[in-house]
Amino acid sequence: MQILTYLKREKDTKLKGGLYHKTQVNFAYNSNRIEGSKLTEEQTRYIFETRTIGFKDQEAVPVDDIIETSNHFIAFDYLLDTIDIPLSNALIKELHKILKSSTADTTKDWHNVGGWKTRPNEVGGTETTSPQNVERDMNKLHEWYHSLPEIVLESIIEYHYRFEKIHPFQDGNGRAGRLIMFRECLKNGIIPFIIDDRHKLFYYRGLKEFTQVRGYLMDTCLSAQDTYTEWVRYFYNNPIIP
Repeated sequence: MQILTYLKREKDTKLKGGLYHKTQVNFAYNSNRIEGSKLTEEQTRYIFETRTIGFKDQEAVPVDDIIETSNHFIAFDYLLDTIDIPLSNALIKELHKILKSSTADTTKDWHNVGGWKTRPNEVGGTETTSPQNVERDMNKLHEWYHSLPEIVLESIIEYHYRFEKIHPFQDGNGRAGRLIMFRECLKNGIIPFIIDDRHKLFYYRGLKEFTQVRGYLMDTCLSAQDTYTEWVRYFYNNPIIP
């Protein structure tokens, strides 16, 4: 819970160069990069620090990549600001609306930004929940999650697998799902983590083979958690981790 306190305090005081700053840049860069964004980490940092674009002598990037990066910064703040609210369909829809706001997808009615998908989709060649059953399956997911006697890391990772299997939105499911994982770790006093783009193949394998070998996804998340632990140790002289 101290990590949550640190992140909130740095956000509210607009502290530069700290854990919040590093988390915002790294999280937005990696989560968007996994989904195909062309922005580099330095470009992502530049957008966060200056709220401007100007990339001299660098390859042009799609406008949506820039918008979605800026949206991710806002979504992360929303995550911190709503941390005390129980996870729900309404909260997740709002998170998705923030992530996709002002992108080209908002001009397509069938994309239903901020609402459940209207057309069938697949993830990694695997069928997902049909549009007419998304509300039902999301309700079941939250009934299961909120009935657990204790939320531990394994619970959050399983939630993420189930969420991605439902794939409730037309697009943006991975970004929303990874933000939810980070949020639920903070909320439950668990060290959060960011899936690095360099490990996306391990992450995808973990999701695809979760029912057969849970350890693949678990190990990927634990490795990412180790990285975040080192960040906390660096910025706060190890007051949290023995």
